[in-house]
Amino acid sequence: MPRSLSAGLTSAVLLVGLLIVGSGSAHAQQSLVLNLGQFSVRGEDTRIADDVLLENLSLFAFDVRDLNNGTAGAEWLFGAGEYFDAGLGAGFYQRTVPSVYTDFINDNGSEIFQEFRLRVVPLTVTIRVLPFGRNTAVEPYFGVGVGLFDWRYSEVGEFVDFDTFDVFRDRFTASGREVGGLMLGGLRVPFSDRFSAGFEVRYQSATGRVGIDQGFLNERIDLGGIVTQVMFQVGF
Repeated sequence: MPRSLSAGLTSAVLLVGLLIVGSGSAHAQQSLVLNLGQFSVRGEDTRIADDVLLENLSLFAFDVRDLNNGTAGAEWLFGAGEYFDAGLGAGFYQRTVPSVYTDFINDNGSEIFQEFRLRVVPLTVTIRVLPFGRNTAVEPYFGVGVGLFDWRYSEVGEFVDFDTFDVFRDRFTASGREVGGLMLGGLRVPFSDRFSAGFEVRYQSATGRVGIDQGFLNERIDLGGIVTQVMFQVGF
């Protein structure tokens, strides 16, 4: 991980700690949030220029939106005063997309199959602002954060050697941990002193390196996208 990104993540964690300590005992409520949702990857028109999935579209029959899939996660929230929450969270997303070559087939007329698989496990630090404070009938909020995105991308199956036009089986994999930014907004509805439910939208931005030298068709993969999720919160 680059030193500047690591320093940024460390600073965010320290800021959360300061908010928690500075909140005082009057608003020291903590809560566990469980969430389920959908991760929608960036579309073709907004992905980074050297994205491997964009390059794959020139050869393979698939849609980037096929990578959209469900997510699950949890977050520990700390009440930091009347108008702020600080949070530490984790999530999980994975999707496998089947594909074939657009313009090439085997000698026997069958399709040349492969699969693209992406997995992302974000570890996040967030700060939420509650503009109307706590314990209202509806609690809207917005916030920012930073995430450490543990990811893995692979292409597995049959491929064409364009020097000989032979078909071969292989597996290309890349993985890493990248720091990226978060923006979020949502609302929650308390229905008792301890329990609430809500809805949240998150936008994440991060990129990983896959590498042409590792057999991929381009240098990077765009890990950005939008998470829409429902959540259930339990206070302690």
